[in-house]
Amino acid sequence: MGRPLPRQRLMSPPDSSPQELDTLIIGAGFAGLCMAIKLRQQGRGDFLVLEREADLGGTWLINDYPGCACDVHSHLYSYSFEPNPNWSRMFSPQQEIWRYQKHCAEKYGVQDAIRYRRNVSQARFDEPSGRWQLHTDNGEHYSARVLISCIGGLDQASIPEFEGREDFQGAQFHSQRWDHAVDLQNKRVAVIGTGASAIQFVPQIQPKVARLSLFQRTAPWVLPKPDRAIGAREQRLFRRWPALQRAYRRMIYWFLESRVFAFVFRPGLLKLAEAGGRWQIKKQIRDPALRAKVTPNFRLGCKRVLIANDYYPALAKDNVEVITTGIRRITATGVESSDGEQIAADVIIYGTGFKATDPLPRGFLTGRDGLDLLDRWQQGMEAYKGTTVSGFPNLFLINGPNTGLGHSSVIFTIESQVAYILDALRQMQARRLRWVDVRRSASDAYNSKLQDKLDGTIWQAGGCRSWYMNDRARNVALWPGFTFSFRRQTRRFDLENYEAQPAD
Repeated sequence: MGRPLPRQRLMSPPDSSPQELDTLIIGAGFAGLCMAIKLRQQGRGDFLVLEREADLGGTWLINDYPGCACDVHSHLYSYSFEPNPNWSRMFSPQQEIWRYQKHCAEKYGVQDAIRYRRNVSQARFDEPSGRWQLHTDNGEHYSARVLISCIGGLDQASIPEFEGREDFQGAQFHSQRWDHAVDLQNKRVAVIGTGASAIQFVPQIQPKVARLSLFQRTAPWVLPKPDRAIGAREQRLFRRWPALQRAYRRMIYWFLESRVFAFVFRPGLLKLAEAGGRWQIKKQIRDPALRAKVTPNFRLGCKRVLIANDYYPALAKDNVEVITTGIRRITATGVESSDGEQIAADVIIYGTGFKATDPLPRGFLTGRDGLDLLDRWQQGMEAYKGTTVSGFPNLFLINGPNTGLGHSSVIFTIESQVAYILDALRQMQARRLRWVDVRRSASDAYNSKLQDKLDGTIWQAGGCRSWYMNDRARNVALWPGFTFSFRRQTRRFDLENYEAQPAD
């Protein structure tokens, strides 16, 4: 199914004349590919996908750090319409997921609709024409009736603005853009952050480095990872009897769905899982001082629950030090902790996550009456059914606000949103509508009810501050319930909750 194309690949010369299309999709990750495939299957060929990278894949292209893998079961972290009987592990590594995406694009014939190295700099709704006008960094201009954003929530790396960062004389990079040219062998490495990425790459680099200084602000909950290799016999069974794989997928789905009871309705049930997390710490770390450092002080589930079998053993090695005193500044030769200790480093790696709750820059999306998206989102990101925003006609978001999951596969919600958008396009065509715009009253009522549901969940009442929350302590990331209820509410495009303008 291929290998990644080199990122320095040259693109074709930009076309100076505006290109008119029915639909434009921003982003060629799982969401953008799913939207493109379903448009093509319905015979809607007048669309393009604009991708800022040199290849498709989104998260699974740019995140290629050592040990990068999915923390959702492989058989569920894939399209329902394209099962893969050949997964090599229960939790797939990055390259295998990326090859699966390439396979899907090739099988369903959407590669020719993707334009690479097209970074959208501005999208503005033009009311007289009822069309979206998009401009890219390389000077191209596109005009589309429908705009579908598949940018995703884990698009922008978050790097703290430490004093002295520009003074550091060694190599430094974020895990999202791993610098494979930097040789870590026998180097003193400072890792800042203990999020999901660090949990995976720290055990991979620990045997190579001379010294690993891990700066931890908050100890995460890390549970055992039920991973295993999937043998050739099991793969043959799934290839021969696809219904068996579908049944296995459903079993995984309902197992993960059952966790909603604890996360949303009965947070007290999570105490059993917390006991399992503490047992793993006790089993894998002998040093009482280190145990105390890595034991979380908040309820399990409040932050993203991580899974790994090799993280704690890596921390217990002689060449690793976990530092919890905080960072005062970066120096030319390393890191100065908040208590004044100087920690020498040849390389700094930021495992500090993403700007998941930060809105897009001002001027990026402009809707009716010159409304900037930031002005609509003054209290934080929100959307009607995570998909449409009042004042922005014919704009659809996939992986929009409050569509993330703390318990299952986001591809399930992606497919749900794609179905909602397809029904919107069908109804617009059947009723000869130029554009649709969700009513502000419907959107406000929906989001008020959604936030009420979030109150009392483990994400709100777990005693921590996670990336799910914006600076107003408002959870703008997660869906507060079962995924089948989200699918039910997106099964039909409810035109009655939209303002619509007929076509001429």
